[in-house]
Amino acid sequence: MPGKTYKTSERVDFVIVGSGAAGGVLARELSQAGHSVVVMERGPYMKQGDFHHDELAYWFANELMQANGVPPQSFRHSADEETDFHPDYPNMLYAQCVGGGTVHFTANYWRFHPVDFHEHTVHGDIPGAALADWPISYEELEPYYTQVEWEIGVSGLAGAHPNEPHRSKPYPMPPLPVKSSGVLFEKGAFELGLHPFPAPMAINSVPYDGRAACVHCGFCMGFGCEMGAKSSTLFNMVPQAEATGFCEIRAGANVVRVDTSKQGRATGVIYYDLQGRQHLQKAKAVVLSANGAETARLLFLSENGRFADGLANSSGIVGRHMMFNGGGTAGAFFEHPLNEYKSVQVTRISHDFYDTDPDRGFYGGGGIDGRVMWSPIAYAAFGSMPGDPGWGPEHKDYLRRYAHFMYSSTHSTSLPVASNRVELDPEHMDSYGLPGIRLTYTDHPDDLATTRFLVDRAAEILEAAGAQTVWKDPVRPQSFTAHLLGTCRMGNDPATSVVDKYHRTHDVPNLFICDGSSLVTSGRGQPTETIQALAFRAAEHISRLAKNGEI
Repeated sequence: MPGKTYKTSERVDFVIVGSGAAGGVLARELSQAGHSVVVMERGPYMKQGDFHHDELAYWFANELMQANGVPPQSFRHSADEETDFHPDYPNMLYAQCVGGGTVHFTANYWRFHPVDFHEHTVHGDIPGAALADWPISYEELEPYYTQVEWEIGVSGLAGAHPNEPHRSKPYPMPPLPVKSSGVLFEKGAFELGLHPFPAPMAINSVPYDGRAACVHCGFCMGFGCEMGAKSSTLFNMVPQAEATGFCEIRAGANVVRVDTSKQGRATGVIYYDLQGRQHLQKAKAVVLSANGAETARLLFLSENGRFADGLANSSGIVGRHMMFNGGGTAGAFFEHPLNEYKSVQVTRISHDFYDTDPDRGFYGGGGIDGRVMWSPIAYAAFGSMPGDPGWGPEHKDYLRRYAHFMYSSTHSTSLPVASNRVELDPEHMDSYGLPGIRLTYTDHPDDLATTRFLVDRAAEILEAAGAQTVWKDPVRPQSFTAHLLGTCRMGNDPATSVVDKYHRTHDVPNLFICDGSSLVTSGRGQPTETIQALAFRAAEHISRLAKNGEI
């Protein structure tokens, strides 16, 4: 059932910018509550039949990341370093289509643990970082984690590992079938006295909520799901929002500014359509769910005489504290074929090193999993092992061993550092002549130490599993990511945060921000379930405020 189409002159209750993990949830929740909603999405509205297995299109031509007026990105490790600009491949990776990053994500769905919400209290100040407690606790967010798992659709096994945080309900679906990499990861982990468990995944292990079960095609990470088995907002939240008759998904709408009145209230958003025409969509309130980079850019583009440093930026921290999540890999070849190119990326993980251990001498922790990482062509182009020359007979032998290959991947903390930031790029403009995004980022030393520690553990697991060859990929400073967190952090103090604990900006009472930018700490590498739990919680409070006339 198609949703309602609104005129730009109609003053709708809410304009939501972005249709991904948070935006899709907010659209459904607010429209089901009876509010009129327009969702602005820069990219196209794709259907299941539009997705395919063309690795060249997705991995090399960035097909899912191209859309109407995508801003250019530049990168540097520090403010005194010359900017690096690669127009054909972005440093910050996110899909530009209805469903956003939930279309091409791997679908790992970990809850944060209770400690993630009060690490400053536990560990105190970390030199060189701005570690802070969240204004909410795990216990407050737990019902919304449960809501994510049951309404988005997550497969897993409750109680499968000893340090699992409290949960009020089990997963709605059993875990996905274990793969060769999962069996070997489990074998190696048990040999070392660890506690591997079935990976919780936002992929249907059985038919669920009108969507098909996974057919194990092997094209998940970086690909859209033509079966609808991946629990993207494209397949669950967005259709349900449209079905209310109160929600319009306006694809091809590139929002470039939040419009404000002389009184400092949001009045709507200015956007360009696919024909390059500019429009103002009027709204009683605006919600930004564009991601940790794009949301900050929009606030900067919305500066005016009243908000000279950018909208909602009286604290001066919009764009700061960018967190990437740490990540490293150890690879292995085994004697027998594993055929890892089939099915989902991950079926077994370990959280034995989740917490910070003071005996390590640095802050940080994370998880480790067993996976394939690369689909066939990407393996040939991006994969590497020690001694592979990249060409000739030895390289061909390397390619022939693809079926014997697996990775153990690590996912870890990223400390909030004030100098890690998103800004407007003074040199590189988008197709409308507006500044693109400049990212300044360098890893905190503790983040690199954590990654090295976890990669060592990953290699030990592969060795204990009986691998013929094991190698550790070098841990280098990060320059690209798909996790964009922390640039508009939540908090109780307007001097040190951008939004309050209900995602309302401190400076503009009818402007809300709910996406990865709201996160205060990074968790351990898989933030999407937390982003969606926050979105369910935010929608509940925003709707109540609207109905009480408090926006």
